Amino acid sequence: MAKNKFHDGPGPSQRQLRVGELIRRTLSEVLARGDVHDPDLNRLSITVGEVRTSPDLKIATAYVLPLGGRGQEDVIALLARNKSELRRAVGKKCGLKYTPDLRFQIDETFDRMDETRRMFNQDAVRRDLDD
Repeated sequence: MAKNKFHDGPGPSQRQLRVGELIRRTLSEVLARGDVHDPDLNRLSITVGEVRTSPDLKIATAYVLPLGGRGQEDVIALLARNKSELRRAVGKKCGLKYTPDLRFQIDETFDRMDETRRMFNQDAVRRDLDD
């Protein structure tokens, strides 16, 4: 069975969680303030929902979503195009010994929350919960 490089064992370590949250806050701040020299990226409002780091902290995957959920592929392409500048900003602001390689994926947790809410609102499910 193949190992998932982000989950060796019971889950992420405290250090992975701490570094991931530090990178998430930093990326959110950089994107909100428009610190990137790309007008196409600065025009967008992007939410950074979570950042997961590999156990060795060399890779950080940021889960992002554009405001309104539209243009997701464009957002990933713009972030990838500006990855080196974003990585430099994270390295400068976070003060980490090693700045991880940044990767970007669409955050699908909002879709799952909507689906869960929809399921809980079904009459059959609500009846089962009330019993």
